Amino acid sequence: MPRALIFFLGFFALSVSLWGAVPVGASTDRALLLDREALTNLQRQAFLYFWEFGHPASGAAFEADFGWEIKPVTMAGTGFGIAALVVATDRGWVTRELAVERLLKITGFLLEISRPEWRGAFPHWMNGENGEPLNFGNGNDELDVVETSFLIQGLLIAREYFDGPGAEKEFRDQATALWENVDWDFFTDGQKAGLFWHWSPVRGFLGLKVKGFNEALVTYVLAASSPTHPIDPAAFNFWYQSPNYRKRTFFGYTVEGTPNGGGPLFITHYSFIGLDPRRLADKMVPNGYFIRGVKQTLSNREYCVVHAPREHRYNESFWGLTASQKMDSGYGIFSPVNDQGVLAPTAALSSMPFTPHYSMQVLAFLSTRLKDLLWSWFGPRDAISLKDDWVSPHYVAIDQLPIVAMVENYRSGLPWRLFMANREVQNGLKILGFTEPLLEDGFPEAVITRYLRGGRYRDDAYVIRRHPDTGLYAVPYFLKDGGEATFTLIDAGEPGEIVLYSSTEQASPGSNTLSMDLPMDNGRLLSLQMRTHDEKLYSVPLRLY
Repeated sequence: MPRALIFFLGFFALSVSLWGAVPVGASTDRALLLDREALTNLQRQAFLYFWEFGHPASGAAFEADFGWEIKPVTMAGTGFGIAALVVATDRGWVTRELAVERLLKITGFLLEISRPEWRGAFPHWMNGENGEPLNFGNGNDELDVVETSFLIQGLLIAREYFDGPGAEKEFRDQATALWENVDWDFFTDGQKAGLFWHWSPVRGFLGLKVKGFNEALVTYVLAASSPTHPIDPAAFNFWYQSPNYRKRTFFGYTVEGTPNGGGPLFITHYSFIGLDPRRLADKMVPNGYFIRGVKQTLSNREYCVVHAPREHRYNESFWGLTASQKMDSGYGIFSPVNDQGVLAPTAALSSMPFTPHYSMQVLAFLSTRLKDLLWSWFGPRDAISLKDDWVSPHYVAIDQLPIVAMVENYRSGLPWRLFMANREVQNGLKILGFTEPLLEDGFPEAVITRYLRGGRYRDDAYVIRRHPDTGLYAVPYFLKDGGEATFTLIDAGEPGEIVLYSSTEQASPGSNTLSMDLPMDNGRLLSLQMRTHDEKLYSVPLRLY
């Protein structure tokens, strides 16, 4: 029986078993199971793009399913696919043996076709049969250090996960060889002023340097972490030399380290497949990259829902601007400052760790109301415009595959844990001066959704949804010195205050999470209060869904 059919039958059986397990009338449990099923189905179908549509010779991810004479494989997409393969293995969709077989195909191919003059880097696009570079727009001989970094990110996640003997050790050895072969320092051209994005063995460095804020933060982290060819830490300062690393306020939110309008949402995804933004801050983003990611995502949503032209037909369940296919079959980078009415499902779905409730609303809309238009074998297609009644007929690796890992980072944090467990990466982060977020006691990571009224933005509430796997509502809180804290959840509506939940917790110093076992709520406005051991009182408005 073909592997694809076996996979489909297992997928169908999972759906039937979940639906069959829902007791009649148990609306709360049914809602939780449906959330869980929806996320599992989304991840599993998106993973199939890599598993069933990888290059037969190299195992690498095809850039897209276009009808090219020679379909290029993509190094970034392959790195994202490797991270997705780890998720698939952990969730039991493929066996460890089959997963390692596929990984060895990829690493064996990359080691075989790599050339000494490439300095351990790889082209953006390659022929998956023989490794010949294919023209990405600047010649067919350029190496791409950012694409290479996304590949290495995936390999290091997998190297941490597959920790067994035999074939798993063989994979680890090959992944290590690829990691240690990359001469990151070479891509500084001997300067202490950043990395060059592209280099050609024939034409030399091609001018564009890597500076932020954009998708390439992990490139510098890996370049500093390398055990064999690290960059001088001084070269990293160039990363910040950009107007895109300023604090800006737009659409109701103040975002640290951001381009004008916030930029496309993929800049909060690609590097953070492995880098855990929850514990990551620096001099330009002192409150941390997680809060930054939440606020950029909320501002992107706010633009779509409130400020975008009405003919674009966005709504609270249909938002998210990022890079994707566009109607002329090209590829566009869309954001609040470049909105052409085209949304990509990956924008909201890969933002699941930052805005789980709002991202789940998009998933529900795409998989029900738009399912017949948009959904196919690998999940939602790449892009859609309701304004122009257009749906892309294609899938693109760098849009589809991040969904798998980013949703998993929301559900279990597995890719984050694996990547951040790497001692070389931890050393690189220390060298570059990354720190814990600078937070104050209270609920600083519970970012409040804002709304526009009377020409002014006002605070509403921290909006949360029950976690699909634990069934708990989770609220982050911070106590620098830790200690005992008492929590009270209050409904202040008529006829009087009602205490819905109370508990006393022993907090660790720093960031903590309050987990509340409550039935599903309808989004009414509540108040969560925290009283510390020294009688300080903090509160945050909540809406629970």
